[in-house]
Amino acid sequence: MRGATLAKWAAGAVVVALAATACGGGGSSGGSGADGIVSSSWGDPQNPLEPANTNEVQGGKVLDMLMRGLKRYDPKTGAAQNMLADKIDTSDSQNFTVTLKDGWTFSNGEKITAKSFVDAWNYGANLKNNQKNASMFSYIDGYDQIHPKSGTPASDTMSGLKVVDDKTFTVKLNQKFSTWPDTLGYPAFAPLPRAFFDNHAAWLSKPVGNGPYTVDSYTKGSKLSMRKWANYPGSDKAQNGGIDLKVYTDNNTAYTDLTAGNLDLVDDVPASQLKNVKADLGSRYINTPAGIIQTLAFPYYDAAWNTPNAAKVRKGISMAINRQQITDTIFQKTRTPATDWTSPVLGVAGGYKAGLCGDGCDYNPTEAKKLIADGGGIPGGQLKIAYNGDTGSHKEWVDAVCNSINNALGNDKACVGGPVGTFADFRSQITQSKMSGPFRAGWQMDYPLIQNFLQPLYYTGASSNDGKWTNAEFDKLVDQANADTDTAKAVADFQQAEGVVRDQMAAIPLWYQNGSAGYSERVSNVALNPFSVPVYNEIKVS
Repeated sequence: MRGATLAKWAAGAVVVALAATACGGGGSSGGSGADGIVSSSWGDPQNPLEPANTNEVQGGKVLDMLMRGLKRYDPKTGAAQNMLADKIDTSDSQNFTVTLKDGWTFSNGEKITAKSFVDAWNYGANLKNNQKNASMFSYIDGYDQIHPKSGTPASDTMSGLKVVDDKTFTVKLNQKFSTWPDTLGYPAFAPLPRAFFDNHAAWLSKPVGNGPYTVDSYTKGSKLSMRKWANYPGSDKAQNGGIDLKVYTDNNTAYTDLTAGNLDLVDDVPASQLKNVKADLGSRYINTPAGIIQTLAFPYYDAAWNTPNAAKVRKGISMAINRQQITDTIFQKTRTPATDWTSPVLGVAGGYKAGLCGDGCDYNPTEAKKLIADGGGIPGGQLKIAYNGDTGSHKEWVDAVCNSINNALGNDKACVGGPVGTFADFRSQITQSKMSGPFRAGWQMDYPLIQNFLQPLYYTGASSNDGKWTNAEFDKLVDQANADTDTAKAVADFQQAEGVVRDQMAAIPLWYQNGSAGYSERVSNVALNPFSVPVYNEIKVS
């Protein structure tokens, strides 16, 4: 997800960062067995919990418990499987008929119908609603009328969406998109109840969904409590009584609470603790591959980074980074140096191509220094890498990256870290196009397709193209790949588009990230899905 990352939130934010470090401890919120409450660390999301307005990891964790859509990604394999969809039929990869299963309702008792989806998608796409994920609906016919590039919408609905009856609706895309159904497990495509539209403010204060958990209570900057929905009709019912998501602005504090018995789950083990984690937790430490890549993005809205020669500078910076040394020492081999812009989790058939980056991802200080000089030097004379300072152990690796660049250039002031207080503040500065230099841009996949690692990040005007990079050849190849009905041909076209990203070094790939987590002795059956999100509903409390 977007802005991992994934990858999304603003005014009226669901959670406000703590002024100090973290909320208080209290690992057990009471109860055991099927009624036991699991306490888990959490970060401050950027925006309210509207499904189409959530494109970062912390908000995504909540939606993963609160919402269910037409598809759901298998928590072990990542494969897209039908959830509310009984079937999604097409004869031409452009016109689809969606048929819903019987028996699904929202937690307030309202029946889920085709209109629940159509209304939600129209809301998400409408320019007036300013949803971060609006572009996820851009392939639906009529999107340009509801979300014009300039001016006001000519319509409040997309012509490509039609309700047939309570169980059926049709979707007409504006071009062929053979793998479109596999994108529908992404939270932006979740249905919404009438309460969302009838009393929007009330819904935002206590969202109502259709997943295995409901929102019980919320205290800004402290805790969001989710509780098991006893009447949840899905097969993935909660195996515990609920989840208390506790806000931490320092994941070291969360880790300390875990080892002290005041917290049940930490899903981001701090880099500084990786040397100790096996001794501290033993088999209660999880380290598993995930669909996550860490990159450095650039502000192409700043003319200094958008010159014809700037690609040489970006490639030089990339070649000045000793990825192997950083992943070995800072991350204790819980990261793997990146050689493309996707993730090995996809597999070769899914689009991962080891080595696609070529020499641009090889550590070569001599060539790095030459390329940066040939490109006109670092804009402003100093590289300042922006990152959020509250979660994710980013200071350690940013400092290490800067040390590597400084050593390569023979200048101990060529690169410095630029911490921004909280994740929410950091994301707000990015979405307001206020970055003056490179910034961390980790990406957690929304769905296991190569398209998801490329189009949302680099396509012109895409939802998570935070640097505003644009390239007509890349856009053309992505459109061509989406239209391919043969999967192998689509993957090949996407890889050709990825080659354009490489040639321009649109972003610098750093490393593929494993999911890491640790848990207490009072919980079991803890796992991370391929998106590195805990499978909360399967956790058991002793």
